[in-house]
Amino acid sequence: MDIQPALVRQLIDEQFPQWSKLDIEAVARSGWDNRTFRLGEQLLVRMPSAESYAPQVQKEQRWLPYLANHLSTPIPHVVEQGEPGHGYPWVWSIYEWREGTDVESSSIVEPVKLAQSLSRFLGELHQVDSTDGPQPGLHNFFRGGSLFTYDQDTRAYIRLLSDEVCTEKTLAIWNASLQSSWTSKPVWVHGDLEPSNLLAIDGQLSAVIDFGCCAVGDPACDLVMAWTYFDEHECDIFQSSLCFDDATWNRARAWALWKALFRMSESLKARDDEFKAAKLLVEKIVSRCS
Repeated sequence: MDIQPALVRQLIDEQFPQWSKLDIEAVARSGWDNRTFRLGEQLLVRMPSAESYAPQVQKEQRWLPYLANHLSTPIPHVVEQGEPGHGYPWVWSIYEWREGTDVESSSIVEPVKLAQSLSRFLGELHQVDSTDGPQPGLHNFFRGGSLFTYDQDTRAYIRLLSDEVCTEKTLAIWNASLQSSWTSKPVWVHGDLEPSNLLAIDGQLSAVIDFGCCAVGDPACDLVMAWTYFDEHECDIFQSSLCFDDATWNRARAWALWKALFRMSESLKARDDEFKAAKLLVEKIVSRCS
């Protein structure tokens, strides 16, 4: 949905007149699931861009305050929930603004310290009581759920990309991941833990944002940066700080592979920078496990 600052202005003026004099500006890196706007200096507005993302709003409104009480790393702080209006059909959120540059676009992040900070964040997240937490489903695209959900798609991607990737190795990674499942108590998962959702200040992790894909389930989906971001040294630090068995790491590698194959297939015709980056990522995932 095309969401412009003028629409945000109308919604703010009508529903939250106390902020009607604050400037509204679209952020440079807004994401795909939501459109994000800065509201003054201290607030941000986050609006789902399609119906499939709308259920994430009330989930974040309910659970983010609960999670924040158990985490030492800052996460989004809910301020208000907005209602549909002026042609916009879904609920939306106002949060406190979190300072920092996302790790994906930052050039000064210290990878070793990031591996340590991220493993600490995950360790705390997994200790939070998951009773009554949201189960994986359409609301979070089954992150934290079974990889079998994406089995048919992944095999289709591998067939489509057979001239670009090593079919034998990618299938071996995928098939190995399907041999196990998470049998312990479900734990909280972020669901989309990648560099664009990590903020840093002075090279240090300062916040984890965008919990739209959070749920309780298998933590493997939150471990993908072991392959997608960290080099081998940082990966060893990251893995050694998180006490998971080989089967869980196999599923994590498969989550990383699935996403990279998806990105490759989406940009196959264009063969643009996105395609080249995704292909390099697939090659990194495959070579790391050989």
